Amino acid sequence: MAKLRHIAIAVRDLEEAAKFYEEAFGLERVRQSDVAVMMSDGVVSLAILDIKKNNNAEDERGNDFVGIHHLGFLVDDIEEGALAIENAGGVYHGQVKNVGKGPKYERKYRDLNGIVFDVAVADHARSSWCLDVK
Repeated sequence: MAKLRHIAIAVRDLEEAAKFYEEAFGLERVRQSDVAVMMSDGVVSLAILDIKKNNNAEDERGNDFVGIHHLGFLVDDIEEGALAIENAGGVYHGQVKNVGKGPKYERKYRDLNGIVFDVAVADHARSSWCLDVK
């Protein structure tokens, strides 16, 4: 069974957004780079992406897009998860560049409405999302 583990949002000002979620909701920074801040409440993470630095040429939304960027789900087995997604009508959307250990650990898809989400196994969630998952 899959579990929702993160929501990624694209923002114009990374530091301003991170401070807002710290102050408004008490989220804690668990990882930070020049293009993203990963925050968590201990169960679900919020990935805040600097859209101008994190722009992916394959993303038709472009570098002015602000809003919910994608969702992240944790699955027990990447191949079984991928098969279930594709059988339900999901379409493979690619890999996150320079994150994780490749397609055996994390993959991106689009749902029937074109909404982007990724699926990952526990090892990826621990190393990339900084979540203490079993």
